[in-house]
Amino acid sequence: MKNIELSNGVKMPMIGYGVYQVDPAECERYVSDALKVGYRMIDTAQAYHNEEGVGAAIAKSGIPREELFIVSKIWISNYGYEKAKVSIDESLRKLGTDYIDLMLLHQPFCDRYCAYRALEEAYKEGKLRAIGVSNFYPDHFIDLASNVEIPPMVNQVETHVFDQQIEAQKIMQEYGCQIMSWGPLAEGRNNFFTNPVLEAIGKKYGKSVAQVALRWLTQRGVIIIPKSVHIERMEQNLNIFDFTLSDEDMAEIAKLDTGKSLFFDHHDPEVTKMFMGWR
Repeated sequence: MKNIELSNGVKMPMIGYGVYQVDPAECERYVSDALKVGYRMIDTAQAYHNEEGVGAAIAKSGIPREELFIVSKIWISNYGYEKAKVSIDESLRKLGTDYIDLMLLHQPFCDRYCAYRALEEAYKEGKLRAIGVSNFYPDHFIDLASNVEIPPMVNQVETHVFDQQIEAQKIMQEYGCQIMSWGPLAEGRNNFFTNPVLEAIGKKYGKSVAQVALRWLTQRGVIIIPKSVHIERMEQNLNIFDFTLSDEDMAEIAKLDTGKSLFFDHHDPEVTKMFMGWR
């Protein structure tokens, strides 16, 4: 497993297993499968309502805690200093662990500054090994990073071949922050799995469209968390470090960038209203 070093020296796996939209009742089984095939990083969140399943799978795995990397996120309904503090302890309880390797603010809305202060405090107390944010566009990110004591170490944002976040990644790097992708396979949108460019490159290496797209991200230094509920695909998504895309391949894939989200724009007033309804 390849690692990337965060600004505080913590080593984080380049690839993990994401459990977004995984049924809480099935989460333990799927995470157990992921751990069996070799994943050591699991990405969950308070809003996914499956932290308990992740914790149960980890507890039963027999894998030493220090070999695992757990990521979770504080939801906006738990923003504000006091509520965020309580929610961190609740996530620790649900995950059945004394510390979380990386805790993020899930969205750039509501009282994010006080919530981030709670992250900083929990980090200093040893409850969190690293802290960061999720879905923070460059303007949101720069504003927060410039006004906190400990700049975010990771920013998890929609990143895939159709929305590549090239400029956003450069800005993160200025602040010593690593980029982490959610939706690295674009959830299959935009005819992802039949894209002719990715298919042609895959044939050269004997790899699938998904493997090509994931490898392209990791070669850019992007941390990825592909999700599948099928153990064969879990294994396939993990098997991307035995080949290297050429400069020409990387350039061809770069041409697929639309610069637009396939899901929602956090600067759209209607999107903001939607999140306010989820507090």
